Amino acid sequence: MDTQLLKTFLEIHRTRHFGQAARNLHLSQSAVSARIRLLEEALGVTLFTRDRNNIQLTAAGQKLLRHAENITTSWNQVRQEMAMGEGGPQLLSVAALPSLWDIALQAWAQRVYAECPQVGLVAEAHDAETLLRKLQAGTLDLAFMFDAPHTPALKVVEVLPVSLIMVSTQAGLSARQAVERDYVMVDWGTSFAITHDQHFPDMWTPRARVGLGRMAKALLLAHGGSAYLAEAMVRRQLDDGRLHRVEAAPAIERTACAVYPLNGVRQCVIDRILGWLSAAPVH
Repeated sequence: MDTQLLKTFLEIHRTRHFGQAARNLHLSQSAVSARIRLLEEALGVTLFTRDRNNIQLTAAGQKLLRHAENITTSWNQVRQEMAMGEGGPQLLSVAALPSLWDIALQAWAQRVYAECPQVGLVAEAHDAETLLRKLQAGTLDLAFMFDAPHTPALKVVEVLPVSLIMVSTQAGLSARQAVERDYVMVDWGTSFAITHDQHFPDMWTPRARVGLGRMAKALLLAHGGSAYLAEAMVRRQLDDGRLHRVEAAPAIERTACAVYPLNGVRQCVIDRILGWLSAAPVH
């Protein structure tokens, strides 16, 4: 099967829009539609419901999603390994939640790249569901996430403490005042949401909900407000006075986990580079 058909399918799923997918793939919209028709004809199913402003996967499309991700990932890895030639670097596929890259993993990945010339690094960002799916399919060597499930086939190691603190663009607010004035709710995972609800059971509906700490930080700095952000992300802004800690609000402690297959072929490399996390500078 032509992997370009699967890449087109994945891009439409990601953007929920045929026209945007066409622009991202540098194709005409008719060419994108033609690729999906070819894929549907080859499989004998309908992959998308095509309401005007609501492109959704059908049940068959949901089934194809996991396989399409695995096939395209594996094909890209094969192409990279072949390009490296015999005796070249060994590929190491690493992925994490986007916010964890922002908090600490970028500097760590730079060290892996600089000090492990025998490793060909593939670094990606995905949501937790995709990380687990790729680990279970064997197309990912190492993942970083919160709330990692414990399964017989995967090893879970706590590696990175993350202190989430409430900050605001206005000084001197109480915790209650902060959550009532332009509060931005950040998705830091299920455990964070539960703890947050325990601390603020009667909180008003937040002004905004965002999936990335980086987005919340930018929103606060541009328009004002309050949010729970990783302390490591806001040290500079706390120092220069653009953000202020809401002292009465409790810190919520999280720990990011490294997750990787038991007895994987990259385990020796993984064991070595995980030890560098505590020494990696945080931005």
